[in-house]
Formats: sequence, structure tokens, C-alpha cells
Amino acid sequence: MSGENDLIKLYSGRILELAADIPHTARLENPDASVKKRSPLCGSTVTVDLVLRDGRVAEYGQDVKACALGQAAASVVGRAIIGRTGAEITQARNALRAMLKEDGPTPPAPFDGLEVLRPAAAYKNRHASILLALDAASEAAEQAQAAQSA
Repeated sequence: MSGENDLIKLYSGRILELAADIPHTARLENPDASVKKRSPLCGSTVTVDLVLRDGRVAEYGQDVKACALGQAAASVVGRAIIGRTGAEITQARNALRAMLKEDGPTPPAPFDGLEVLRPAAAYKNRHASILLALDAASEAAEQAQAAQSA
């Protein structure tokens, strides 16, 4: 029973608040790139659309169909991503992965709100869902940069 109680504690009030208030939930009509990512373990999906201007995210949209942890991560990402470069997004994704898998440091600002998900490190089956938004955003930024450089 202790494992079940720990899992219930994982879904803290702050995580549930973030999950209930995800910004940028409208898909973009003319994105520079769109990427859909799915967690095979739980079936969570996140689709990201973005527009880059001068190498920075100018517009962002996301469709999030994930557990509360994946939704909370998408909420933090949605609040932080406008104005970020592809390199900053990839750095945040790598830091989040390290935080979850290796007890690494909190992702750098403005993605430091992802710290709220640190307790999920003990639940490896939740990591993929938590990483979806940044995985998709990082890939979308790479695609948009490549298309603009071509």
C-alpha cells in the first residue's frame, strides 16, 4: 500500500493546478513545423506546432492528451517556450531527462518550473509522458530551423 500512497502524493496540488491550466492549446494554422510524440507505455500523446522568427519561437500550439504529469510538463513548457531558441529547448529537454533519470539539476530558467516533477523520478514508467512536450518541441524547432536554412 505504501507504493500506492506514494503515487497519490506524486500528484500534488501544484501538478494538478498546472495540468488544469495548459497554455497554447490551439493548434497553429500555418506552423513552420509540427511534431507528434507518443509514449508507447501509457499511450500519452503531445502534438506541437511552432513558428520560428529570427531563430526563436514566435508562435506555439500544443494538443496534449496525457496523464496529469505529462499535462503539467506541457503546461510549464507552454509558459516558457515563446522567445526560446531551438538550442535552449533542447538544453531544457536534456536537463529534464537528466533530472528524472540521474537526479540531475533542475532545467535552467525559464524551464525551471519543471522542478515540480522531480518526485516523478522514482516512477520510470512516467518519464516518457513527462518528456513528450519537450521532445516534440525540440524536434519541431530542429525541423523549422532546417526548413528555414534550406
